[in-house]
Amino acid sequence: MKYKTERFDTLASTNDYAKQKRAEKENLIVIAKAQTGGRGTKGRSFSSAEGGLYLSVLTVYENFPASRAFEIMQNAAAAVCETLALCGLRPVIKWPNDIFVNGKKICGILIENSFSGSLLSSSVVGIGLNVNNRLEKALSSIATSVWEQTGKTVETARIERTLLDFFQKGVAEKYASYLGFIGEEVTLIVGEKQEKAALLGVDEAGNLLAETKDGTRRFAAAEVSVRTGVEE
Repeated sequence: MKYKTERFDTLASTNDYAKQKRAEKENLIVIAKAQTGGRGTKGRSFSSAEGGLYLSVLTVYENFPASRAFEIMQNAAAAVCETLALCGLRPVIKWPNDIFVNGKKICGILIENSFSGSLLSSSVVGIGLNVNNRLEKALSSIATSVWEQTGKTVETARIERTLLDFFQKGVAEKYASYLGFIGEEVTLIVGEKQEKAALLGVDEAGNLLAETKDGTRRFAAAEVSVRTGVEE
């Protein structure tokens, strides 16, 4: 699959820019050195200072079943993890879309899909990876970077090439091997309620499986947040 690439010094959001290009029906990779309005899931902001890798991949589909949409998330997260593993790191995925190294977040993924009936018409996959960032003091207890973990400045262009190679090659099958916190007790936040549960895994549709006081339950990403011990 061929992609056009557009590069910027600064954008408000690579995802927002890519979404504006959907009407052109062309596969596109958008890369910015920094973002002024980086976004995470559920409306959260994402720190996007220069030194990180900020990119969005717009893919236009002709016959992709909506029921397989989670494969896009699996592929993106696994591509990031495979890239970090080549840097000598041991990444884990916090379901569904955050990547942690040594208990700190190193990458966020935001996927915004558009649908036409039972088919996925296009997907924008946004990836914000901390590479050589010198993180703000307020974030240092919860976030990290490749530079901080390795003690070395890494060529961002090399990380970009490696990540996009894995992404386009397709490594969704590696997702499960990087999924973290399985078997551990976590706090599930559903609306205003919180409850303890043990993570069991993820089903084919991307729903979280957890053992709760009411037995085994499934949760969609839109209805629940997971708080792990590394964040408390």
